[in-house]
Amino acid sequence: PPRLPRGLLPLLPLLLGAALPPLRPAEPVSAERSLAWGPGLEAGLALPVGYFYIQAVSAAGRNFSRSPPGRTQFKVVIKALSPKEGTRIHTPRPLDRNDGTFLMRYRMYGSVRKGLKIEILYGDQHVAQSPYILKGPVYHEYCDCPEEDPEIWQDIMSCPSQEPQITKDFISFPTIDLQRMLKEIPTKFSQTRGAIVHYTILNNHIYRRSLGKYTDFKMFSDEMFLSLARKVRLPDVEFYLNVGDWPVEYRKANDTPGPIPVISWCGSVDSRDIVLPTYDVTHSTLETLRGVTNDLLSIQGNTGPLWENKTERALFRGRDSREERLHLVKLSKENPELLDAGITGYFFFREKEKELGKVQLMGFFDFFKYKYQVNVDGTVAAYRFPYLLLGDSLVLKQDSQYYEHFYIGLKPWKHYVPVKRNLEDLLEKIKWAKENDEEARKIAKEGQLMAREVLQPHRLYCYYYKVLQQYAKRQASKPEIRDGMELVPQPDDRDSVCSCHRKKPLREDL
Repeated sequence: PPRLPRGLLPLLPLLLGAALPPLRPAEPVSAERSLAWGPGLEAGLALPVGYFYIQAVSAAGRNFSRSPPGRTQFKVVIKALSPKEGTRIHTPRPLDRNDGTFLMRYRMYGSVRKGLKIEILYGDQHVAQSPYILKGPVYHEYCDCPEEDPEIWQDIMSCPSQEPQITKDFISFPTIDLQRMLKEIPTKFSQTRGAIVHYTILNNHIYRRSLGKYTDFKMFSDEMFLSLARKVRLPDVEFYLNVGDWPVEYRKANDTPGPIPVISWCGSVDSRDIVLPTYDVTHSTLETLRGVTNDLLSIQGNTGPLWENKTERALFRGRDSREERLHLVKLSKENPELLDAGITGYFFFREKEKELGKVQLMGFFDFFKYKYQVNVDGTVAAYRFPYLLLGDSLVLKQDSQYYEHFYIGLKPWKHYVPVKRNLEDLLEKIKWAKENDEEARKIAKEGQLMAREVLQPHRLYCYYYKVLQQYAKRQASKPEIRDGMELVPQPDDRDSVCSCHRKKPLREDL
């Protein structure tokens, strides 16, 4: 089949199925006509987890728009091409996304030289072009084998040619003066906030020193930079990463002295920080099918009952990290038919616990039993927002000056319903959603499709790379390993063993 730009991949079934009349319930699935696509079917892509999509299609060529009836299921078998290469591959069942599409994830615990064979079956019939042969080598997450040419890597990854947020973030910084930053940052930021980590990447090795005592979250940036460096050769670059909650650089471009480019996980409309995908989405991506259950892929198969069977109320659960969250609980007590809101832990407003009460933690997948989700800021942007969008509930999002890297592509009333900062119109918006069910469902679906597109794991890698690339181009002097920096080593345990074809000539070449 023709190779589509991967930007369109999650939308493929919608494009293909748009012109056909809706499916009649009794039509069986045709394995041959069903579709399979995605990064996990391409050999050159090393990611923590391989993933691809399956769209169920009927014999008449109609796309299923909800789970096919009957007991037959899609199943996937993944093996090394060579029987001599017995690497362990974790292949859970495909996730049913309740809309006629399925998401398959697999994690390799070793690399294979010859390649992989992926069979996608419906009953005992091969689906689409199955079996898929991924010619080797196919590398696993911990294999340190970077592609030397970043252009080739970006092409294999189908990275978008530009990311609007990155373009916007760098407007204030035509050149980056490393000398000035070296003088200014340690004194300006680290004593007061104490959450800055100074990184240098040189010859694809990562060095860093911590400035201040609140830098434990560097474990999350370390793991992501190491993972990226195992996949592609990174530019030589020296930068300061703010691992605290709040953005730190508030000077405007025309101030004297002007702003300096600090990299942060969260931005705000009045700050100049350069934004990276949050530690939360990157960590959950790195640990998918391992240490976490709430990740950007798994959530897609755990979105609760179908829309018409969800509880018609809005839900909020969370800590007391902002006053409006307490206000939600009061609203909920007064309007239990519209809103179910509860605080799960008191830290900032302990004196309010008696009055407002405390509720038990709720498993995240259970959120989606409710038709509407309220997203209210915590200390900064609520990092659950991407996960809420991936469910199939309608998200009611509080207006906020804070944003994550992907908010720039989202529009109120198209992808979510906006709610005023002080929540005064929240109940009205919930009533609107109840009275306009079809419209609400459409917004929920649009938000979900957008999130499925921009929050794919490979897109996070592209984004990280592009930030480093844009930054490196603007450096006025060469990055250096500074006093007090230490090397952050790549893992060299049993899990990382592999033979990288880029690092030494293979025998037949000698």
